[in-house]
Parts: sequence; C-alpha cells; structure tokens
Amino acid sequence: MSLDTTESTAAAAGAAASANGGLSEAEARRRLEQYGENLLREQHLSLAQRILGFFWGPIPWMIEAAAILSAVLGHWEDLAVIALMLFINAGVGFWQEYKADTAIEALKQRLALSARVKRDGAWHEIAARLLVPGDLIAIKIGNIVPADVTLVQGEYLSVDQSALTGESLPVDKKRGDAAYSGSIVRQGEMNAVVSATGMNTYFGRTAKLVEQAGAISHFQRAVLRIGNFLILTTAALVAVIVVAGLFQHNPLLEMVQFALILAVASIPVALPAVLSVTLAVGAERLARLKAIVSRLVSIEELAGMDTLCSDKTGTLTRNELTLGTALPAPGVEIQQLLSAAALASRREAPDAIDSAILAAAPPAGQLEAYRLKSFRPFDPVIKRTEAELEFNGRALKVAKGAPQVIVELCAPDPEQRTAILAQVEQAAAKGYRTLAVAGDEGAGWRYLGLLPLFDPPREDSAATIRATRAMGIDIKMVTGDHEAIARQIAGELDLGSNIVVADSVFGEHAAAQALTQVLAADGFARVFPEHKFQIVKALQSSGHIVGMTGDGVNDAPALKQADVGIAVSGATDAARAAAALILTAPGLSVITTAIEEARRIFERMTSYGTYRIAETIRLILFMTASILIYNFYPVTTLMVVLLALLNDIPIMMIAYDNAPVAARPVRWDMSRVLTIASALGLYGVLESFVLYWIARDLLHLPVPVLQAVIFLKLLVSGHMTIYLTRNKGWAWQRPWPRWLLVVPCELTQLVGTLIVVYGVAMAPIGWGLALFVWAYTIVSFFVANAVKVATHGLLDQRMASHARHLQRVERPLG
Repeated sequence: MSLDTTESTAAAAGAAASANGGLSEAEARRRLEQYGENLLREQHLSLAQRILGFFWGPIPWMIEAAAILSAVLGHWEDLAVIALMLFINAGVGFWQEYKADTAIEALKQRLALSARVKRDGAWHEIAARLLVPGDLIAIKIGNIVPADVTLVQGEYLSVDQSALTGESLPVDKKRGDAAYSGSIVRQGEMNAVVSATGMNTYFGRTAKLVEQAGAISHFQRAVLRIGNFLILTTAALVAVIVVAGLFQHNPLLEMVQFALILAVASIPVALPAVLSVTLAVGAERLARLKAIVSRLVSIEELAGMDTLCSDKTGTLTRNELTLGTALPAPGVEIQQLLSAAALASRREAPDAIDSAILAAAPPAGQLEAYRLKSFRPFDPVIKRTEAELEFNGRALKVAKGAPQVIVELCAPDPEQRTAILAQVEQAAAKGYRTLAVAGDEGAGWRYLGLLPLFDPPREDSAATIRATRAMGIDIKMVTGDHEAIARQIAGELDLGSNIVVADSVFGEHAAAQALTQVLAADGFARVFPEHKFQIVKALQSSGHIVGMTGDGVNDAPALKQADVGIAVSGATDAARAAAALILTAPGLSVITTAIEEARRIFERMTSYGTYRIAETIRLILFMTASILIYNFYPVTTLMVVLLALLNDIPIMMIAYDNAPVAARPVRWDMSRVLTIASALGLYGVLESFVLYWIARDLLHLPVPVLQAVIFLKLLVSGHMTIYLTRNKGWAWQRPWPRWLLVVPCELTQLVGTLIVVYGVAMAPIGWGLALFVWAYTIVSFFVANAVKVATHGLLDQRMASHARHLQRVERPLG
C-alpha cells in the first residue's frame, strides 16, 4: 500500500526556518491556535445523551413497565418508589461510568507521548499534543513518530509502519522522505520538520484510530457467564411464579408487576459496572504507586503472575555506572583509548554508559580537532555505536560496544582473542561490565582496549527479592552482560548461581532439554531481544503466568507476548506501547508493590462476585419456594423495590474497601466461588424460612406485619453478607472493613429499620419486633460465617488431597 505524501502547505512554508533554529514560541502558539492540538478527534456523547442512555435498555424497560402497571392499578405509592428506583439506578450507573471514564482518562494523560522539539534555538521536551506544523523535532530509536514529518537532518531511519500500511518489514528512510504519525523508529535517529498534525495526518485522514483492545479478562468472562446463568435462572423462576399465580387465581397485572420488579432486584445488572469501577479505582491506586496499567484487564494477570523475568540494569542495579581502570591493548595509551571511547559517545544526550565515559575522558577541548561526519547510535541488534570522523584531513572511524561484538569486528589473532576474553572474565568476576573500543584509520579495524564499568546492586534489591519470592513469585534475572557478571550480581542478591547463556538454550546448537534448562535457570546472560521473546514462550508453554521487563524498541515483542509486559522507568515509547504495566520509578520494589495492590483488587472483585451470586440465590429461591409451597408473597412489590434501592448504595463502595493480600499468585477459581456463594445462598433461604415459621406459627403475626419482618430480615442479612464474602476466615479477622464500606452499609440498614419500625409505606412493627429481627439476623450471621469457613476448609482439604494424589501418580514417572 503506498502512502499519500502530500504535506501541509504551512509546514512547507516554515520548513527552511525550522530546519535551523526551529520555530519561536510565539509562532508555535499562533500555529497551535490555527491548527489545533495534535490529537485525533473522538466521538463523545453529550451529557444529556449519556444520562438518557440509562433510561433505555432491557432493565430500564422492565422498571418502566412496572411503573406503568402501578399507574394502571392505581398503586401510587408503588409508582413513586419505582420511579425513584428508576432514577437512582440511572444515577448509580452514571456515577460508575463517570468514575471509570475519569480514571481511564487520567491513565491516558499519564501515558501521553512527549516530543523533543527545538524552539527559540533550544531543545525542549513537550507534550506531543502541543506540536504544530513547522516544528523541528528529534526522533530516535524506540520513539513513536508523534506527527507526520519530513526528515531533514541525520543519516537514516528504519521505520516500522505496519500499523498504518500492513507492511511486515521496517522501511528505510533518508533525508527528504516522509515519516508518518504512529509509526515506530526501529533504528537510527534524525531531525525532522512536522508537516501535519492531528486529523490532518495520514493516521487521522484514513481514520485508522488505534483503539485499545477491548479484551475481557478471564475473571470478567467467568463472572459474566455466572451473570448470564443467574439471569436465565431468575427468568425461569419468575416464570414459575407467574404460572403458579395463574393457577392460584391471583390478579394477572399485579403478578406481572411483581415479577418484573423481582427480576430487576435479582438480576445482577450492576455486575459489569461494579467490576469496571473496581478495576478503575485500583488502577488509580497503582498509578499513585508509580505503576501505570495500560489496560485495566491486565490487573488480573498481574495478580496471577508467578514468574518474573527481570532486567538486571536499572531494575536490580542502580544504573549508575562508574568507569574502572582502563585496560588498553598493547601499544595503546590510556588517553588514546579514552579519547576513542569519548568520540564514539553521544555528547548531546548521553546515556548512562556515555556519561561515565565522558566523565573520565580528556577535556572536550582536546577533541575539538575531530570533525564528526556521521554517528550511528547504539543498536540492540549489533550492540555497538560507531562514529565517522575527520582529523587533519584524514578519515577515521571509532566504535565501542560489547566485547564479543568488537572482537568479531576486529578479528584479532587467536592469542589476542584469548587474552581479551580472559580480561573480560577477570573483570566480570569482580562484578565489572566491560566495553571494548576499536578504531579504523583506513587500514581496517584495530582493537584498542577494554573499559570496565561497574553498576552496583540497588540497596533494596536483595530484600525485595526475598519478599517477592515469599509472595510465590519466581524471579529470573535477564541481562545482555557476560555470564560472569550475571553470576556476580546474582550472588550478591542471593538469586542463585544457575546462570544460563541464552545462545546455549535458543541458538543453533541448543540442547534438547532447552525447556528444562529455562525452567531451572536462575538467570540468563548474553541475552538479545529475540531471546526474551523465546524465554517468555518457553515459560508460558509450561503453564506459567509470566512477567517480563524491558525498555528498548526490540523488547516490544517480548513485552507484548508476556502475560504482564513491564516497561521499566525510562523505557522507549515503543516498549511502553507494548507493555501492560509502565513503571515511572526505578527498582524491583515498584513491581512487587504493584503485585500486592493487584491481588487486593482481585480479592475485591471475587468478594463482589460471591456476594452477588449468594444474594440472587437467597432472594429468588426464597420467593419462589414461598409462593409455590405456601401461596404466600413474603414481601410486596414496594418492598422488593426498596430492597434493590438500599442494596445499591453499599455495593458502590466495594471498590474502596480494604482487602487481604493473597500469599500466592491468584487465579480465577469458578468452582470455589460458585460453591461458597451457593452455600451462603442456600443457608440464607433456610434462615429466612425459619424466621417465617417463627413469625407465623409462634408469634402469629398478621400478614402485613409478617411481610415487614421478612423485609427487614432480607435487608439486614443481605448487607451482612457483604462482610462475610470479604475474606476466607471469620468476619472480624483483619483486614477490617474500611469506613467507606461500613458507613453506607449501616446507614442503609438504619434507614430500612426506621421505615419498618414506623411503617413508611408498609405496616409498622415497632422497636420490639425490629430488635428481635436484628438479634435473629446477628445470630444467623455467625452461623453463616461458620458455614463459609467450613466450606472453605472442605474445599482446601479436597485441593490438598488432589495435590497429594497427583504427586503419587507422578512419582513413579519421575
């Protein structure tokens, strides 16, 4: 597919000026007003449209039909409360959507691209949305091109524009070529003039909007399947109630009205919204902890991650390099070696290695006689930098990079090769990383010497590794350095000594037992970006949920393949775009803190799923059984509406509750949730019938009072179920519920109690009966807690027995 190369006339007019000193700030402001921000327009519904949307759909239709029937029947109290329910449901839905959207928008702002732009003759870092046609920008390896540009300075770029054109291979670009917004720089660096922004870019004109994958996580799929099952169950039981009512000659319209409201109260309509808010609120917390999730559903994978492949440099170590004693080759002076290394470094924007070399190099004035003709920045594939220079009319080249790469470049004799590798080994044994330097004055590449560099472990790394392993996560170190350095650092951090050279596992002569080696390895050395991808695939093939850290453009495939791709602090745009988790602070402790928070979020979602299923079972089964067995409606239509209203309020606060942190990685266990919820739901049906028998046969209460008693019991015990499903143990065990959950729970229970005591829209029962219901419900709460703990215990025993059985079966095979 060919690209339209039409450029903005404004950019063409300003190109000459931009190519030198860039635009002035005043001119940039004027153009920003003229062309607008560098953003793709999105379709947004108006506030009125969004609000009206909550009155349209299957559930609102059911409520609206019930309201119409109430008006037809002349049940004005029912009509008022049902109308209130309709508006509160819409308000709750709007609030939940607003909360989720606000959180997602905040995450987008944190992940927004930046651009390096030259204005008023100086380079600045600005938000990419503020670019205007005519701006002079710098783009380099790993950047996502922020706008349509024309390349004006530099040697070359290799650009991946597959997202735009479908071309599978990167495209080489030179001066005068166009590069397009959204493409990824794979190699090289150049300066460019912005030719079009926003909707005027190729990306905008063709409307190829990059939408975030709307993938639903395993947890959401499981809970939504349960929701669908409950909807079908509710519909079937409501149909049974209607049919039974017809045989019992109950008024048809009243039955239909009751059935509609019962269905609304029983169906877990808030399920997707509550899950979204829980994830969004959790994502906000993670962002405050310096870990930004690019997709909300990736929180579940983070909670279930059991293997973390961590980069050494910058994550386990400080990424603060210090130059050791230089090791020049025979016949080479130390100053000559350091000068060549400095000339092969980027002075304008030095990385950690370049900064260490430049700090030890001769003063810049001594190197001014060398005129730079071209510079090839570090490439993670060839693993070296290279500069072409001119000195006193003579052309020369210098290069620095990984020792094995420079040795292959210089092709020394076997004796010198052996000596160089021995020096690398000796330096590595002391924890030094070495760079080799070479020069070419026209007679071919000549080896100049080694520069030892030391990057000490972070102070918190060893303790964090121990804590992470205690959470059930296996950590494997991944580094491009020599295996001797890897072993030295691994030893200091107590990671283990089984360091595997990546080529020995994934190269042409890989061992047959490669998978076994990967699983047993404590770390991997001499790792190239493609090895990271293979490591992830190998671990995933054994059933592991894998996290992989990375920062470079070539790490993107591995980050994308990993269950949790983690772009470390300072990662390239391409790595950030591919990652599920983007760190904004260095170190492993940020990752472990994020894992803890992700497990809390997962527990909140599991708690809500269990609660919602248990409550649906309790309400619909009790109502159906009462009508079928006793021809008795235990609550009125109005009471069902009030139950639904009062239940909605505390449900919204589940996302803010305290939650336990699982000691091991967590995965969605459908059978456990269904079993616990069913046990609590069935016990709730039993306790409701026991109270019904007491009130009818022992207290001989009239029907209206009996219905009010049952209403209060369903309300109070329903709210208490929220406390039951928060953990696996006793309700009073830590972590205690947060006040944000307790206050709305208790306030709605108090409101319900006052309604029943004083008979608002129902028969009054007085304080005596109300206190009796509370006492009965509290006793039942402790019994229900025992049922939950016993059920968890039985499930744990079954799992342990199953694990022992598997061990006995596998032992003879081993």
